[in-house]
Amino acid sequence: MTIRIAISDTEIAACHPVMRELRPHIAEEQFLSRVRSQERAGYRLAYVREPTGVVAVAGFRVGESLAWGRFLYVDDLITLPAHRSKGHGAKPLFWLKEQAAKEGCEQMHLDSGIQRKDAHRFYERGGMTMASLHFVERIAPNKALRRDAPPAACP
Repeated sequence: MTIRIAISDTEIAACHPVMRELRPHIAEEQFLSRVRSQERAGYRLAYVREPTGVVAVAGFRVGESLAWGRFLYVDDLITLPAHRSKGHGAKPLFWLKEQAAKEGCEQMHLDSGIQRKDAHRFYERGGMTMASLHFVERIAPNKALRRDAPPAACP
């Protein structure tokens, strides 16, 4: 089982069936252009291929911040359901840690949906710890926000 970075359009497209498990909202015809667009910001797509095809993918990028220093951020990490519990997820996770070390990163981070309890257990077994809560607010692009509006009241 080897891990490779998807470079060619063919390699990237071969990752879509696996990525669809995690990102079902990305249509096959949009996948290549979205990956190529993100590559301009440092995104890389790694994959595990078996004789039957790609079985696991990991999207990641390296960055720096005041809070974390130099870090590797895992945008996406998914294994096809039929290939779970066979090392196809653990190997990319370990590979990502090695990649972070090679690139001089002090930390590795990822966010995971609160409903993904099995994934949380997997990350914890892999040595990661839950360190924060991630908050999000949807913003309508190109619409001005009222600066005088008070924050929404807590429920």
